[in-house]
Amino acid sequence: MTIAADNSRQGASHLYRTMRDVVQSMGDAVPGKFEITKEGIVHDMMSPGGPHEVTAAHLSRRLEKVMPDELLAHTGTPDVEDEPENILRHPDVIVIAWADLGVEGSADPRTVFAAIEIVSRSNPENDWVGKVRDYPLMGIPVYAVFDPRTGTGAVFTDIHPTPDGPRYATRKDFVYGEDVTIADWTISTEGLPLYG
Repeated sequence: MTIAADNSRQGASHLYRTMRDVVQSMGDAVPGKFEITKEGIVHDMMSPGGPHEVTAAHLSRRLEKVMPDELLAHTGTPDVEDEPENILRHPDVIVIAWADLGVEGSADPRTVFAAIEIVSRSNPENDWVGKVRDYPLMGIPVYAVFDPRTGTGAVFTDIHPTPDGPRYATRKDFVYGEDVTIADWTISTEGLPLYG
């Protein structure tokens, strides 16, 4: 489900703050995950579980084995927020420095080395379309998508300007079982679970 946003700058900023208040007030009262995109509020009605959570845990652990100690492949809160762009996202995994994680509220997207999403069964276009659009707008240099529906994925890099705003210029597709490079680190995708 998406609730559309106002496009005028002042109206968009006011509407964004209102949408953020609504999303924060939902808390744990409503199942699923809420995010604010350039299109409005997106509600992924299914709470992640099973293969989704196992994939996030595997990716976090595999990345942390090859990254420097000052970085973390984090699977919890906080959200990543770019208030000037009116975007609030909650990646499944973010690669971020410990120092940049220890802030009150949302993380600054420009401190994130990479955002990783495990495609949701209930709303796959959010990961394959909306986040491919929003993450370069937020300045996140690498976006990796893992799709347990198909056992495939892609890594998006090289932000460049376009008439519609910043976009990723490079997409590298992969199949589960291959090694994949996310930012400066290469990990195996062997044994990642699929949706049943």
